[in-house]
Amino acid sequence: MKRFFVIVLVSLSGTLLFIANEQGFDLEAILVIVSAITLVLAFVLEKKMPFRTAWNNNTGDLKTDLSSAVTLVILVEPVIKILLPLLIITAYQNVNAEYSESSLPFFVQVLFVTFLVEFGKYWSHRLHHLQPSLWWLHAMHHSSERLYFINNLRFHPLNYLINSIIGIAPAMLLGFSANSILGYLILTQPLVLMQHANIDFKSGWANYIFSTNEAHRWHHSIISSEANRNYGNALLIWDHVFGTFKAPDGFTQEKRVGLFSSSSCYPANSSYWQQIKSMFVPPC
Repeated sequence: MKRFFVIVLVSLSGTLLFIANEQGFDLEAILVIVSAITLVLAFVLEKKMPFRTAWNNNTGDLKTDLSSAVTLVILVEPVIKILLPLLIITAYQNVNAEYSESSLPFFVQVLFVTFLVEFGKYWSHRLHHLQPSLWWLHAMHHSSERLYFINNLRFHPLNYLINSIIGIAPAMLLGFSANSILGYLILTQPLVLMQHANIDFKSGWANYIFSTNEAHRWHHSIISSEANRNYGNALLIWDHVFGTFKAPDGFTQEKRVGLFSSSSCYPANSSYWQQIKSMFVPPC
């Protein structure tokens, strides 16, 4: 299980997408089901085979993580679903062009969408590390001093919004169908939701392709030269292309995760709402 879980997970999500497309199922409903199953699996496996037992203990950060998760799912996601189509319509109107949906076969569209969205999210993520004002937004995600499955939903709403626009808007502008974008999400959501899981996987060569929890641990190191690596959302393709890939080997039990020392003024131990508000007040 430790060695092949990630490969099996990706294979199952791909098979499910194929069946759902062939049978004409609602892909958004499939995405919700896949997400729920992945979260349950992550919760169970963290108890059965943790990478670091201490990371399963609530250190006062659970409330922040849950507050963030609820905010993103209940408030931010619906805003994105409304905002993005409006932005696309406005863009086409401004250049007096007529929108037309791509006529490419479904799975060809999914392939293009995958590379395009991963490219956008890679650069959005990287810029959030390189630009001080954006880093303050992204610091919320790195402020946890342990890694476990709910960390993936620990984001400042503006950070999450920016990532979504930069990642998905180009695919929509180019006319790729809503279902092809949902297809990309169905394929990659299990990987993304497992990315922070405190599970002792040994995924081998898969760590060089997918943004697994093994590869992603480096990204949360308190040492910036180690953390400014493996930016990929679900895939590490663009990390290889742009020279930011770091192999998962060497992340020992003693390694610490969290903010860099240069971000010591960030209110990491404050409440979720205090961290959100900190973007708009000194010393940001």
